Amino acid sequence: MRDDDQAIHFDFAPMVDIVLLLLIFFFLTSSLGVRQNALPLDLPRASTTVKETPALPIVSVDRSGKVFLNGEETTLTKLKMQLKPLLVTSNGVVGLRADERGNYGAVVKVMDVIKASGGERLALGTRTAQ
Repeated sequence: MRDDDQAIHFDFAPMVDIVLLLLIFFFLTSSLGVRQNALPLDLPRASTTVKETPALPIVSVDRSGKVFLNGEETTLTKLKMQLKPLLVTSNGVVGLRADERGNYGAVVKVMDVIKASGGERLALGTRTAQ
């Protein structure tokens, strides 16, 4: 047999493995970047609003006074410990979202915990006035 008569063979298995690994990687990384801000909060209205920065830790307080950090329910005691490492990456800035008709005292307690954990500035969540 001559070299010209041999068929060219291309093995697809390694290529399929790499494509599947890339797909899995992109699915995982894209779902991790999604913020969990689907809490049913009735935010106060403001005439000017600024788009939320994704790197900020977001603390939310619902109407009944429950506290959430990045969409997951937590307590004030746990919030302090959970915020400390997040404040390093956000340069001391914390997003605070509170229900407009919520308990003002609960919001003040959350602000105290944010300050005690090293928070230096607050970014208050509002919605655009209509």
